[in-house]
Amino acid sequence: MSTVKRTPRIPETVTVTIDGTRTQAWAGQSVTAALVAAGVWTLRRNPVNGRPRGPFCGMGVCLECEVTIDGRPGSRSCTAHVAEGMDIRTATHG
Repeated sequence: MSTVKRTPRIPETVTVTIDGTRTQAWAGQSVTAALVAAGVWTLRRNPVNGRPRGPFCGMGVCLECEVTIDGRPGSRSCTAHVAEGMDIRTATHG
């Protein structure tokens, strides 16, 4: 058994833009995690009834987390990783 204490590594923060608002996120975390940390739970609207939709499966299967990332619509936010300067747009802004 080791008695060596390890200092936890503090994640690097990066600046991203979510629906036009600049915010900080941890580099490499999922875009979904960054959105939820920023208080954004509604990522799109149901095309039939307009009800809010948000993260569901967290592994890229359900498509409920689709957003536009750096101009690419239909990006799955749960499988994309945050990077410096990333522009994230939900289908609920504007």
